[in-house]
Amino acid sequence: MKFFLLNFFFFFFCVIVGKTQDSLSVNTAKKPKVVTGIASFYSLNLTGTKTATGERFDNKNMTAASNSFKLNTWVRVTNLRNNTSVIVRINDRMSKHLAKKGRVIDLSRTAARKLQFMKRGLVKVRVEEVDKDTLQ
Repeated sequence: MKFFLLNFFFFFFCVIVGKTQDSLSVNTAKKPKVVTGIASFYSLNLTGTKTATGERFDNKNMTAASNSFKLNTWVRVTNLRNNTSVIVRINDRMSKHLAKKGRVIDLSRTAARKLQFMKRGLVKVRVEEVDKDTLQ
């Protein structure tokens, strides 16, 4: 009888530990980073300057500067006023004084135009990391 109970508890323990490990592996999936704050757009006089990735900045490209995401990260930027969104690549860093003002991203003019905030200059946005193969 003791042998039977011992085997039963051992089996029960293995089942519980196995389920706990399964649930832990499901919960450890990496969640995409999401940041909310103010977006602005690049000045025209920055066209041609070198970005943090070493490439030349072009306002026609779908790129952005951010201190919240790694370089070459693709992010979806959503204008929270009208719910439009674009996908851009982070290829530069923002100046520290913009970050202190609550800015989370500085977009190319093309991206800002698609988000429809050129006249306002600033807009509240949600920025979320996406897979580079994600389409708009």
